[in-house]
Amino acid sequence: MDQSSADVPFLKMHGLGNDFVVIDRRTRDVPVTAALARALGDRHRGVGFDQLATIDSDARADARLTFWNSDGSLSAACGNATRCIARHLIGDGPGRVVLATERGTLEAVDAGDGLISVNMGAPMTDWREIPLARDVPTDRLPIPGEPVATGMGNPHCTFFVDDAEAIDLADFGTAHENHPLFPERTNVQVVHVAGPDHLRMRVWERGAGLTLASGSSSCAAAVAAHRRGLAGRRVRIDLDGGTLHVDWRDDGVWMTGPTMHIFDGHLTASFLAALT
Repeated sequence: MDQSSADVPFLKMHGLGNDFVVIDRRTRDVPVTAALARALGDRHRGVGFDQLATIDSDARADARLTFWNSDGSLSAACGNATRCIARHLIGDGPGRVVLATERGTLEAVDAGDGLISVNMGAPMTDWREIPLARDVPTDRLPIPGEPVATGMGNPHCTFFVDDAEAIDLADFGTAHENHPLFPERTNVQVVHVAGPDHLRMRVWERGAGLTLASGSSSCAAAVAAHRRGLAGRRVRIDLDGGTLHVDWRDDGVWMTGPTMHIFDGHLTASFLAALT
């Protein structure tokens, strides 16, 4: 296929089935809008993804990352996309990158054996920072099921249940994503304790819906489990798409797992023109 100079290159990546389209804008200015994110995120008429990520140059970091959900809304944090892009940028390099995001400046390192670790920063447990609509105990929200609220750059609501598999997550996630206690909507996790420091979790992402995995949700669930006395600060989390390891250290919440670069492609000029 002839590639027009107007075509836009992209990468398709995933972390445990949590999938992304990545556009590198460091050498070419590519306008990215909510309309583009929605069109590109359509799994029938676009490429399909949970999140769209862009890479830009940054004077104080190796790169700056920006994230859009498939509904066109922005997200300040996306842990698995951060790990995927870190793997791409590290390549055969020194094994470490520093990435600027709306969440803050995040360090990512090659953990060996095909794994990437990223420090997602300190969790936020104050109601104003998460944010919540009013001052309530964030370790036991006044919602049936008494979930835990955590901020990881985006808001999270973690329910501890007897069996995560038994929850109709499409209905449950839809009902709680827009709960009035969360003015910016929320990610929803259902978690049960599978063993000592071992959690089984399923995820509903705000702006994306059901997903096979979520990095920031995994960090939030690990923090929530420790706050509730259900696990230590280092946990294994089994998601629908695979396993992540989370370690809540003094310097932040570190998340480790595999990544996959699936393919490279180009958005055609005709696809982009149809958005205008």
